[in-house]
Amino acid sequence: MSYYQGRDKKKPTGGRIHRLREKKKFELGSAPTETSMAAKEEIRKASKCYGGNEKVRIDEALYINLTDLKTNSTKKTKILKVKNNPSNVDYARRGVITKGAIVETEMGDAKITSRPGQDGFLNAVTMK
Repeated sequence: MSYYQGRDKKKPTGGRIHRLREKKKFELGSAPTETSMAAKEEIRKASKCYGGNEKVRIDEALYINLTDLKTNSTKKTKILKVKNNPSNVDYARRGVITKGAIVETEMGDAKITSRPGQDGFLNAVTMK
């Protein structure tokens, strides 16, 4: 199944848009990466993107780079569970990690500040 990111077949007014050409490969997208918690080790996948560049996606995450705002220090800590995910109610139940998700770590609760499906790593800041 492909994900088309070009123009729709309808105008904002409801009228039809007649195609002048076929869909192009650069207009294709991909399925969203729903990063979850890993059991043993992290799984990263690289995919090609526009311009010949490479995008690294995290499929399963085990650790997070946690920045403590009081001391301004960053440490690598283990993720224990996903507490809340404001982007989708179902994501919290399924344990999917996205930007803005609140996770429980060994150092306390943290809010994700990076995009794991786009960046290839997880950054977060402490909640307190």
